[in-house]
Amino acid sequence: QESMHAYAANVYTSVVEELMKGKQRKFIAVEQEFFRLWWDTVATDTHKQQVHQLLQEGRLEFVIGGQVMHDEAVTLIDDQILQLTEGHGFLYETFGVRPQFSWHVDPFGASATTPTLFALTGFNAHLISRIDYDLKTDMQKNKKLQFVWQASPSLSEKQEIFTHVMDQYSYCTPSQLPFSNRSGFYWNGFAVFPDPPKDGIYPNMSLPVTDANIHLYAQTMVENIKERAAWFQTSEVLWPWGCDKQFFNASVQYSNMDLLLGYINKHSDEFGVTVQYATVGDYFQAVYSRNFTWEIRDSQDFLPYSTEPFQAWTGFYTSRSTLKGIARKASSLLYAGESFFTLYVRKHPTGSICKCEALKQLQSLRWAVSEVQHHDGITGTESPKVKDMYMSNLMYGMFNVKKLMASIIFDMNNAKKNGDVYASVYTKDSGISGVEQYVVVYNPLAWNITTFIMVSVSRLEVSVYDELGHSVPAQVQSSTESQSTYELYILVAISGLSYRKYTVKPLNGKHSAFVGKSVKYKRKDITRADQESQLLLPVVNECYQVLFDQNTNLMHSITERETNQTIQLTQEFLEYHVNGDITKGPISDNYLFAPNASAVPVSKAVGLEVVSGSLVTEIQQYFYSNVTAQDYLYAVYTRLYTVPEGYDGKLLCHRIEQEYRVGPLELNREAVLRTSTNLNTRQLLYTDNNGYQIQKRPFKAYVNNTVARNYYPMVQTAYIEDDATRLMLLAERAHGVSSQGNGQVEVMLHRRLWNNLQWDLDNNLTLNDSSVVRPVIWLILGPKTVTNILYQTSRLALEHRPVVIFGALSGDKPKLPRELQQDAVHDSPFTLPPNLHLQTLSLPGWRYSSNHAKHVHSIHMGKQKQGDPDFSRVLLRIRHLYEVGEDPVLSQPVIVNLKSLLKGLGSVMLVEERSLTGIWDINTLKRWKWKTAQYPTKGFSNSTKTSEDCTVTVHPKEIRTFFVYFQGQ
Repeated sequence: QESMHAYAANVYTSVVEELMKGKQRKFIAVEQEFFRLWWDTVATDTHKQQVHQLLQEGRLEFVIGGQVMHDEAVTLIDDQILQLTEGHGFLYETFGVRPQFSWHVDPFGASATTPTLFALTGFNAHLISRIDYDLKTDMQKNKKLQFVWQASPSLSEKQEIFTHVMDQYSYCTPSQLPFSNRSGFYWNGFAVFPDPPKDGIYPNMSLPVTDANIHLYAQTMVENIKERAAWFQTSEVLWPWGCDKQFFNASVQYSNMDLLLGYINKHSDEFGVTVQYATVGDYFQAVYSRNFTWEIRDSQDFLPYSTEPFQAWTGFYTSRSTLKGIARKASSLLYAGESFFTLYVRKHPTGSICKCEALKQLQSLRWAVSEVQHHDGITGTESPKVKDMYMSNLMYGMFNVKKLMASIIFDMNNAKKNGDVYASVYTKDSGISGVEQYVVVYNPLAWNITTFIMVSVSRLEVSVYDELGHSVPAQVQSSTESQSTYELYILVAISGLSYRKYTVKPLNGKHSAFVGKSVKYKRKDITRADQESQLLLPVVNECYQVLFDQNTNLMHSITERETNQTIQLTQEFLEYHVNGDITKGPISDNYLFAPNASAVPVSKAVGLEVVSGSLVTEIQQYFYSNVTAQDYLYAVYTRLYTVPEGYDGKLLCHRIEQEYRVGPLELNREAVLRTSTNLNTRQLLYTDNNGYQIQKRPFKAYVNNTVARNYYPMVQTAYIEDDATRLMLLAERAHGVSSQGNGQVEVMLHRRLWNNLQWDLDNNLTLNDSSVVRPVIWLILGPKTVTNILYQTSRLALEHRPVVIFGALSGDKPKLPRELQQDAVHDSPFTLPPNLHLQTLSLPGWRYSSNHAKHVHSIHMGKQKQGDPDFSRVLLRIRHLYEVGEDPVLSQPVIVNLKSLLKGLGSVMLVEERSLTGIWDINTLKRWKWKTAQYPTKGFSNSTKTSEDCTVTVHPKEIRTFFVYFQGQ
């Protein structure tokens, strides 16, 4: 809002007005969040008409077209798709435009997921800028800044995309002039916060172009153009005019630019250069028409990113861990809310909930989750007050969606005329008090799930029953969080996209929950551990035996019981100490990680408590600075689950769940959990790109800053392995991760920093984060063949844990009425095989069109008025989780009959296959095919078709997008 007031609204207002004054002028616009705020709250009817005209004339061009320019390192592919879809839905509905180029100039490093995403969206070219400084210098020298990127090993040339890396000047006009000490080429100066200056005089406005200096200006510009031209293969040079927060006073910009461009073109013989206003599309069209043969780049990404020898941008992989956690929680709640609402609308067309209001509730969370994907959002590289805005928008959206899901449950049950049964549905994540209550649990995945949910209760004596009054396995134990409550673990088995109701009764009968018994062990001084006599404490379930060393209270080893493989494994917390004084050396901040030296162990003593029960065993380790310290610094809660007969416990048994408690840290400390094993990994680490594909990370030695430059983002997955065994880590939020030694993997969990760099102080970017964080990581250990089968379903089970909604039962009715029992255990509407993931099931609400020409015509004729959202179109996306050759069975293509898959939602009338964000019919999408040695002919790449009978074959790594229409819509 402050940016809108200080400059952003003025950018759109003044640029639109200025473009109308000169047919040669052009402009590109990127992030839809700002544009939509302007369109909805500032733009006049005249402005709106002018925007329509400028788009038709190709003089205003939307590039990317998502809500934001998303970060590439720490975002999840689901949220990248969401924010693109929200922006594209608005642009298509409002203008009928379909962005075809990217402008990813500012994210800190480039992931290999993004080019695939943009190819699937229908883009013809991709543009990036921030890659390692030494790599960029090398590519520049060898004219290799442009290439065809086959970023997915499985999709390879099918979803390749031409990629342009900006040269060393990046996306800003050069700001130095040899003939003036003011900034160069920025005639509107620099934006001022919080209020624009009354007199219109901004700081550092460039010298106006005059007869006296125009030749000097032209010389400076031409020299820079020629310097850049030497770094590229074709004779076109992309010269970006602008920077952050520019063009808020477009009239002074364009009037000076006009003079300068006119002068250069008039003297083009002398300068050897002609110049023209262009959009990104114009530039790529010119390069494409050269018919040049381009090199192919494989699936290697450009992470991490360094700008100088001591500036590794690897700190932001962990910065503001709380925000990273809430952003992901919000994303998974949105995923659940979307399918829950879609099922409700399809199955209860006469339900009492207003669909338009419900869509608004979902949209509030779509907006919040989209906006936080910004490259200064989820990255943790914003000031505290901006972080607070992201948080409050996320919390508000989550509250709305929880409320919507609760009212849907309420409506579906009270439609059966038993209005008195449900007294209330709580939207708070409150626990359960002394009265009899029910818990509704929704499984948003398209697979059957068996897992534990945990709710707080106020007493030890409770029993849990399902809809039919059968007793449900449960365990209750003391809470690690509060003295006055208990933790109740309930074993839930729920089919895909279904919900179950459980009643929790405060009574002690023969069916009451197991009570976990606690044993506390003596605190041990780990510096003086007796190495001679090893006392090992075993904790066992069906899949693993975990041994703890009673001399140190640390983990000792894990045995995978099926193959009887044992690995030595121990975990400790360490801290990197960092410098906060720029006069004394490199600093760490929100972006950068610059450790002084190796990490230092933090605790000399460890306390141990084991809570064992028949379903859950929890090992609580407390890390103290010494044997007599009052308070612990860190805690780890490790849980192993035992699944009773009759339940499918494969996934549940194979995970070792760890929850950490970290903080508040001391100032200028970066906290890591280091897991050391006896696996001979040769210091090779594997991490994921955005939960989509895996990258190989060999350890690299550098002259400077080796520790920080070997940190990588882990969005969901990281693993180390030797020839026989793999140790996988799955996370519910992003972290920095590294392998600083053979057999080691360390995860950065938290950072608290302060420095005196003026820029950081001015922008409040010192990351003095005194919070306590409680991240969760699941460990999976076993032979590669076993972990391969488990990890894809497991990481999604962690991402999309069941949604729990609490309610109270009124009156003294012991059981739910007959009719409700049937409803709650209804047959699953949805089951996919384990290698396919239901990426999206939603009602987007955007008014797309199956007839593009007609849609565009009605917009041009002014017939496209604000109308009700479209509820007839169901958006379905299906993603194949495996790479080609990754697993003999799971890497096979899968044939899906969409009619039978969706039969629970109604009778399918029509299926249209669309591009990733829905704006193209896949049969009319023809992307540019760039010439490579592999494919010497240039042309268009066509897409695969959906068969008439609604069966599709989904190949490895594909994400397929469909609009589905049902009978009676």
